[in-house]
Amino acid sequence: MAEPILVPLADGNVLPALGFGTWDLKPGSETQAAVEEALAAGYRHIDTAMIYENEADVGAAIRASGIPRTELWVTTKLWNSDHGREAARTAFERSLSLLQLDYVDGYLQHWPMPQRVESWRSMEDLVDEGAIRSLGVCNFLPRHFDGLELEFRHRPVINQFELSPFLIHSRAAMIERSVSAGLVVEAYAPLTCGRRLDNETVVRIAASHDRSPAQVLLRWSLQHGFVVLPRSKTPARIRENANLFDFSLTDGELAVLDALDDGFFVYEDPEDFA
Repeated sequence: MAEPILVPLADGNVLPALGFGTWDLKPGSETQAAVEEALAAGYRHIDTAMIYENEADVGAAIRASGIPRTELWVTTKLWNSDHGREAARTAFERSLSLLQLDYVDGYLQHWPMPQRVESWRSMEDLVDEGAIRSLGVCNFLPRHFDGLELEFRHRPVINQFELSPFLIHSRAAMIERSVSAGLVVEAYAPLTCGRRLDNETVVRIAASHDRSPAQVLLRWSLQHGFVVLPRSKTPARIRENANLFDFSLTDGELAVLDALDDGFFVYEDPEDFA
């Protein structure tokens, strides 16, 4: 794995642009083995969440790796049923206990819920206490930021949402709002859960670089300035998805990929949230 890209955050922290996603990995040995493989392959950014039910296995893999904690970026998330000032603190403490870490690098609100401002207050307190380094959100449309930015002490620095060439224009307002506010965009489901890896355009561009379609989609995200979070349980694919830093797509290829947007979602559309 060549030298990875590091992305500066508005709060002064820095995170690796390539992260390893753990959504839909089975709790237990499957998650632990996949995260251990990812760490061995060079990933230094691991993304989990309470609702994934695998935080304990992520923590176990980190400990087994022997990699110094300061070399890793670990993100987890506040679930929808855990909002509110006290509930958010309780949920975070449970996640930290399962991970068996002294702190997390990123803590994100998973979806925009009505009590997001009250929850944010607890998250800010935890930053002040040294338990969280950076705060962020997931799946926030521009309107979901209303009220959240009025009186905060710690700004959100990350917005994570589903993103691929098949959504780039459909998510233009989210990208513009995030970037203009100084938030780094993190792309989840960047490989469309495999559903568009056989797209003729993606396959053709991949062949021209002697790369896989997955590598092309991931490289597309990186060249747009997004942090990217591929997920796999297969060792060979985990390693392949990390091999992104010794080739580039041309401007013409990026434009052709951008033109593939057809509004394709794998998961829920944030438009469905109030």
